[in-house]
Amino acid sequence: MQKISVWIEAFRLRTLALSFSIIVAGCGVAMQEGCFDLRTMLLAMLTTLCLQILSNLSNDYGDAVHGVDNDDRIGPQRAVQSGRITAPAMKRAMLVFGLLSLASGIGLLASALGVIRTGGFVFLLAVGLLCIASAICYTVGRRPYGYRGWGDFSVFVFFGLVGVVGTVTLQTGTIELPAVLVAAAIGFFSTAVLNMNNMRDVDNDRASCKTTLVVRMGFEWGRRYQMVLIALAWLCLVAETLLTFSTALQLIYLATLPIFAMHLRFVARCDRPALLDGQLRVVSVGTLATSVLFCAGCALA
Repeated sequence: MQKISVWIEAFRLRTLALSFSIIVAGCGVAMQEGCFDLRTMLLAMLTTLCLQILSNLSNDYGDAVHGVDNDDRIGPQRAVQSGRITAPAMKRAMLVFGLLSLASGIGLLASALGVIRTGGFVFLLAVGLLCIASAICYTVGRRPYGYRGWGDFSVFVFFGLVGVVGTVTLQTGTIELPAVLVAAAIGFFSTAVLNMNNMRDVDNDRASCKTTLVVRMGFEWGRRYQMVLIALAWLCLVAETLLTFSTALQLIYLATLPIFAMHLRFVARCDRPALLDGQLRVVSVGTLATSVLFCAGCALA
């Protein structure tokens, strides 16, 4: 039982709220177009869940191997660095969840064959394989891209554009501007979560030669960057609502705006990176709540 609890902790379940936000937001757009499919939503959630856990395990392994996870690190203790899970065992778990992601993704694409054509199946399968590679190569390998400041771009693309637009396309068979706007919004929110993580770890990352975007720009500009990300996310959501507006019920997601306002107020006043650890959960859960209310507004419209 103790070993199971260690693995569950390594899965980092608190990050899964953000993953589900992607699918829920995409399903909201599909509802607007009258093409919502429950089976697609469930399979998409399963695939995203496997990818997120794969990413978390890869980060645990990669940061331990590269020496970024050490006694100076702030935040939850990592499994490999602490010795509770060996590096070979973590690599095997990464292989398992890589295969689970692939199998679930193929099942998802197969279930949508009535909506997408064969060419679309092949293209989306290639995108899925790229998602798996991206989840692993963020911190694993000789030159992990997360150590060179490309993490923010990757998160915006895969946890925003690809995730949301893919969810919509698998249900509607098309890509329209509303889907892109919602995808960009979720991408900015997701990047904001990563930025909080990188701001929290900026001192240790710099000492460990992990060159994140915050390490490049500095803590002060990281705070300003956070405000820009949150502002752009809300602008994209509001723009999508104005574009598809039919009833005031579509605006119920604005109920979460105070959460982000208080978050930005905290960030603006915070001058100690260690104090930002709790803000990861605030942005992640706030994003999920916004996605759920956005989807509910689409269903009620």
